[in-house]
Amino acid sequence: MTLAGYDAEIEDSGREARSREQQALNHGIALLQKIQSGVLASTEEADALLYIRNLWTFFIEDLSSPRNGLPEQLRAQLISIGLWVVKEAERLREEQLSDVSDLVAINIVIRDSLA
Repeated sequence: MTLAGYDAEIEDSGREARSREQQALNHGIALLQKIQSGVLASTEEADALLYIRNLWTFFIEDLSSPRNGLPEQLRAQLISIGLWVVKEAERLREEQLSDVSDLVAINIVIRDSLA
């Protein structure tokens, strides 16, 4: 394989990773919107918040890795956002907070930035 072939392969795998991240965020956003509309039972709501928390924990771990290719400053900013999302999801789960609109909005912004 030529150097150009390796570059194309790396680019393709990066696009695939972003696509999977978008799909995961789409699912999380849909769950948050269901919470927002009040259609979930309390156990389903807790599961939805757990999904968001676990998703962002995964993102934070990936962003913390020295193997992550994003610029360090961007990684730090995304980690900060991720920590906020995890904290807010936990506050919602513990019923210290009742409005999910900020969580929906930030997840949409992050998802859209992956395009």
